[in-house]
Amino acid sequence: MEMAEKHVLLGAGGSISKCLNQELLARHKKVKWVSRRGVGQDGVEALSADLLDAGAVLDAVEPSSIVYLLAGLKYKVSVWQEQWPKIMANVLAACEAKNARLVFFDNVYMYGKVRGPMTESSPVQPCSRKGEVRAAIAESLLAATRAGRVKALIARSADFYGPYADATSALNMMLLSRFAKGQSGIWVGDRGAKHAFTYTADCGKALALLALDESAYGQVWHLPTAPAISGREFIDLAARLAGVKASSFAMTRWMFHAAGLFDSNISELVEMFYQFDSDYEFDSSKFTEHFKGSPLPSSYEQGIRGTLEQLRKAKG
Repeated sequence: MEMAEKHVLLGAGGSISKCLNQELLARHKKVKWVSRRGVGQDGVEALSADLLDAGAVLDAVEPSSIVYLLAGLKYKVSVWQEQWPKIMANVLAACEAKNARLVFFDNVYMYGKVRGPMTESSPVQPCSRKGEVRAAIAESLLAATRAGRVKALIARSADFYGPYADATSALNMMLLSRFAKGQSGIWVGDRGAKHAFTYTADCGKALALLALDESAYGQVWHLPTAPAISGREFIDLAARLAGVKASSFAMTRWMFHAAGLFDSNISELVEMFYQFDSDYEFDSSKFTEHFKGSPLPSSYEQGIRGTLEQLRKAKG
């Protein structure tokens, strides 16, 4: 049952919003992009708004719409600690006032280091400051849902890669884009450890499926993701599809620490290195069992091919 005509994308402009936008337009939905710049794409309404401004968020949210919170803040823990709680509070208040449903695109930082597959029922045990922030804002959303203030769901992704993620995906930037240029790749962490990656195009399709399914609300969902493979397997597959030698350099923890002394962006990644030096398994079977017959998730071969194709188009 499809419940709303207008789909409001808060924090639009990144890779996930672009993939979701494609899916919604393919379903002939009316879409509004809300971002600081107020820039959209063909076929969508665009609005400039600051998500830290409660009044602006209230004005941006349409009555009885489906709202997607897709914001990506500067990757700095002090920014997250200050801004994420305000943004979540503003969005929840606006959705409550406008009787709008909320879909929150989330990550897995709140689980901390997990032995074995991460599932929707994995304990919330963050081992990083960023994970603590993500745990707190997710709980505020779930509390609002339990209290009947809003109808909302959380859709969590593993580390993602794919079309339009050239500036936000380490896998795109450090491996796939370099292979596309015929250069050696860079892998973060242990190449022998298993790691799961979610394909951005799958995120867009899955978010639309969840948003349009009334039974999905009030729950946490893992977005469809192929089973984890080792770094070496991913590197070999990507190199073969790119038509280059499987040459790569592995960045270790101590290299991250050293580089972080000179680069604040890298220093912000140091506390997250636990995700790269041991197995990172992500279980999305709840989604695939619920949406039986869906072709999701894409295989890594399909995802890498799609990413390389987009990278080459962007270059050409």
